[in-house]
Amino acid sequence: MEQPDTLRYEPESRFCPIPPAERDLPTAVARPWLKVSQEEPNDLEGVSFDRQGNLWFVEAAASRLHRVDMQTGEDRVVCTDPLRRGMSATKHHRDGRVFIPSVGPDFRHGYVFTVNPDGSDLTVLREGPVFDDLTFDRNGGYYYTHFVGSVSDPCGEVAYVSPEGAVTPVLRHLAGPNGVALSTDGSVLWVTETAAGRLLRANLAADPVTLGPTPCDYTVCYRFTGSVGPDSCEVDADDNLYVALYGQGRVLVFNKRGYPIGQVLLAGREEGHFLASTHPMIRPGTNELYICTNDPEQGAWIFKAGAFAGANPNDFARL
Repeated sequence: MEQPDTLRYEPESRFCPIPPAERDLPTAVARPWLKVSQEEPNDLEGVSFDRQGNLWFVEAAASRLHRVDMQTGEDRVVCTDPLRRGMSATKHHRDGRVFIPSVGPDFRHGYVFTVNPDGSDLTVLREGPVFDDLTFDRNGGYYYTHFVGSVSDPCGEVAYVSPEGAVTPVLRHLAGPNGVALSTDGSVLWVTETAAGRLLRANLAADPVTLGPTPCDYTVCYRFTGSVGPDSCEVDADDNLYVALYGQGRVLVFNKRGYPIGQVLLAGREEGHFLASTHPMIRPGTNELYICTNDPEQGAWIFKAGAFAGANPNDFARL
């Protein structure tokens, strides 16, 4: 008796298969670069670079801030929040301080911490919203994501904090806004909406220096596939956007108009490892892409691959 055709699993079917529409994109593979010493399994977040070329990131739940000397490879814990209020990203202010947004210990009451580069004077600058990520503009103010909300209760938002401390809502009624990034000229704001699985693109004021930030509308450029949505994002020198996909062990790359043009796969994802990819960042002066990730069996790592272009130079002009 003739046997019927049978469905058979592909290698990634049990974990996070790449959607058909994305399988033929230009693809690079990221390899392990730095294993992070830690006392317990813990998500890494918020990789960034300072003016001296050091790499920074945080252990989120453990509330530890790291700095890596890129010349020696030394990974040092610069400071720890003894109250373990959570850390979710790192950004560098023009005055040298490190800004650390925080979702708080329970994703209900967050903070923005500041700390000196030597780890001294850890200070609460703002609190209340669930601060997941922030990005500075040319004036020294910053946009942040209030990481709350769901599809049934879209109460999250993106807001702007002026250099003087005034807060202006920019995007409202969002379902878990997570990553936020500015285009190289500061005219476009990108936002990843985790709970809704969407990539948003908002045009800002034509002259943000004189007009300032104003509430604006946005375009939904992309809808992601899977049970976990997009995480943090960064822009390169060609205005391409790199979006980490949490739970998928990969980074999807979009051009400045919001079309997918490439992807970076973390080695081991095909076996279900290193799926918790959270934040991509390009090293200044190179096209080296560094990606935070975590695996419950093999620990927390930073992976490395090549990007389409170099780092966004205006990330540092705005500092």
